[in-house]
Amino acid sequence: MSDRETPPATPAPEPPPGAPALPAEALRIASGYAFDGPALDLGALLWDGRCLPDARVRVPLPMLNRHGLVAGATGTGKTKTLQLIAEQLSAQGVPVFLADVKGDVSGIAAPGADGHRVRSRAAEVRQPWTATGFPAEFYALGGLGRGIPVRATVTGFGPVLLSKVLGLNQTQEQSLGLVFHYADGKGLELLDLKDLRAVVAFLTSDEGRAELKELGGLSAATAGVILRSLTAFEAQGMGAFFGEPEFDTAELLRTAPDGRGVVSVLELPAVQDKPRLFSTFLMWLLADLFHDLPEVGDVDEPKLVFFFDEAHLLFGDASKAFLESVTQTVRLIRSKGVGVFFVTQTPKDVPADVLAQLGNRVQHALRAFTPDDQKALKATVRTFPDSAYDLEELLTGLGTGEAVVTVLSERGAPTPVAATRLRAPESLMGPLEPAALDRAVTGSALFERYAQAVDRESAYEKLRRSEEPRPEPARRPTAPSRPADDRDGRGGDDGDGRGGDDGDGRGGDDRDEERRDRRGRKVGRGAKDEASLLEQAVGSGVFRSLARSVGTQIGREITRSLFGTARRRR
Repeated sequence: MSDRETPPATPAPEPPPGAPALPAEALRIASGYAFDGPALDLGALLWDGRCLPDARVRVPLPMLNRHGLVAGATGTGKTKTLQLIAEQLSAQGVPVFLADVKGDVSGIAAPGADGHRVRSRAAEVRQPWTATGFPAEFYALGGLGRGIPVRATVTGFGPVLLSKVLGLNQTQEQSLGLVFHYADGKGLELLDLKDLRAVVAFLTSDEGRAELKELGGLSAATAGVILRSLTAFEAQGMGAFFGEPEFDTAELLRTAPDGRGVVSVLELPAVQDKPRLFSTFLMWLLADLFHDLPEVGDVDEPKLVFFFDEAHLLFGDASKAFLESVTQTVRLIRSKGVGVFFVTQTPKDVPADVLAQLGNRVQHALRAFTPDDQKALKATVRTFPDSAYDLEELLTGLGTGEAVVTVLSERGAPTPVAATRLRAPESLMGPLEPAALDRAVTGSALFERYAQAVDRESAYEKLRRSEEPRPEPARRPTAPSRPADDRDGRGGDDGDGRGGDDGDGRGGDDRDEERRDRRGRKVGRGAKDEASLLEQAVGSGVFRSLARSVGTQIGREITRSLFGTARRRR
């Protein structure tokens, strides 16, 4: 029979090698994953109980900034799936961020252990398996656990985001914003939580009550609510997270000398019982990256791909405002070239508005032992495109390391649903030994930069110093008497080296002339005094606040309205 009489099943793309021997429906599915450009290999197609190694299931590299979901019941292989994807991203030069809640992803830095099970899986999917470790950095929130400490300053975090994680209402959020404004105006740097607490406490003291009126609406009652919320916040372990040196999120965008992307692993076992700590960090991290990265639109490969294991910790007990901010962040950060993958047990752990933005899906097995399980199973099936499989039956019968996959094609359209036997990771499938992890942390070039906390003078210290009794100022020696009309180049003396009063205690020269005269002649103060004043001015919060205000004010306010964080000042 001629070629003209036997057209291909689909006009494009070409079927994969060996595909003509596949059943017609399996051939249609396999053709949906035959991409022309660079792609990651997930595994081989499962059809009618058989693994078809010639039908490869893949995800295009440029589509990985369209976000994704890896879901499935405990023990079905979710963590190994994200490890498999992270390895291939690193190999193609894409940096990866992994939030490791259980502590079992650290093995990505070490070569995998060869064995019968690994070799058997590799043979089933025709994978050329080679034990390989990948370049990795290990971090820990505020130094809680093993890893390079990650901290943020209260000023960098911002009043809007802080209000959301504190659970403040709209009025209290606006009041906290006024507290930040007051601190900036008075040069009171907010570096850690004790700085913020000190400023709020001062504004409710006898001395600070007058300042409340100037802020236009901050009441003592609202200040009390903020103080109590900060106390509860610290009780969850947030104190160690805030401070200096502040972590530079650009560290997550690095590549190794050999061109592979660095895998940044955030070790969270020490804080897995503090979900607010984890979610707060996540929001700040994404917002900080969003501020810094330029708009790139569609790219050939992502600048960074995030994997957030145990995503229910992010969304559980979160306020409505917080969820709205997460939704906005996920929607907008794609245009910066950043992909976000959530890893959790069932899709219902992810809010519907976020789930709708996750174009790439890897769904491991689900259990249906209880009525709630059955309800979750039916809800999961409805989130997939129409399929040739009986998904309810398939999802309850998948084995470990098997999953139902649908991704976005190179054209941005969903691929056919494909039951898949996944490849085996090439790195160690388990945690690093504690000693090896400690060596990796202390041997990092970043360890010296971030390991030691710094507690420099800020709002807390300045306010405490202002409460101390002030010593009498030392009298300056009296200058030799000179003619009144030649003392400082002005007219008659009024007792303080100035001439006739013009309404502000000065002579005929205006203020600008007086400043130029003083700088030129060094009259009234020595050069050392003037240098000291300049250093104080440049180092003050007022100066930095002014510097932050330079530029497009409207753009800054819009950014804050979405994320509540300050622009990074590198």
